[in-house]
Amino acid sequence: MHDRPSDQHQEHGREHDRAAGAAAPGAGAPGAEAPGVGRRRVLGLALGAGLVPALAPAALATPSADRTGTRPHPLTDDPEPPSVALGRRVAAVATAQLGVPYAWGGGDRLGPSLGFCDEENGYLDGVCLGETTVGFDCSGLSLYCWYLASRGTVELGHYTVAQFNRSAPVDRDRLAPGDLLFFSRPNAPLHHVGIHVGDGAMIHAERTGTLVARVEHVLDVPRWAGEFAGARRPAPPTA
Repeated sequence: MHDRPSDQHQEHGREHDRAAGAAAPGAGAPGAEAPGVGRRRVLGLALGAGLVPALAPAALATPSADRTGTRPHPLTDDPEPPSVALGRRVAAVATAQLGVPYAWGGGDRLGPSLGFCDEENGYLDGVCLGETTVGFDCSGLSLYCWYLASRGTVELGHYTVAQFNRSAPVDRDRLAPGDLLFFSRPNAPLHHVGIHVGDGAMIHAERTGTLVARVEHVLDVPRWAGEFAGARRPAPPTA
């Protein structure tokens, strides 16, 4: 999940809340933006617009008919709960991002964006890739998928800990598409988030030099099972 082995406990836990413009709950005010980052963000949005895979209208639509072609009766049939339909849309948006590059600090409400490098992150073999890569980091991907699928009603913030705190806990045996899976190490902060897409699979943006990918039966994989810190389910604000 990290760019440098010596920094493995820090990368995702130090993501700035770039989309929401605020630090995680309980954290101090974010520092001043590094020179040139604003310019790179604008450029990234322009470049990123061409990288977001187009979703067919059906990908964001709630199913209106079963396999027999019969539409549910509005009064006598029980339609799919809105929360279930929303989760399925989140999973569909995440699936459409497979193959998008990882970019440290990349991703916002509009899709993949130009990343950056700081003192520790965004590098591969000592080379800064963040400043030349349009893509997502882990929380940038989950932020975008939930924002698009919810049609702008769910804003998670670009920070793993904030996303955890803004969502409701979900038991492992009740996981549904769209739920967020969080990971940490002993005595260390959360460092990674991925999107559960059903059947035990997770889609995530892992580290510099990789692409958005799908991991089958993620919680049966020793590496991920050993770092699993819980699942959470975002939801639109209630009136």
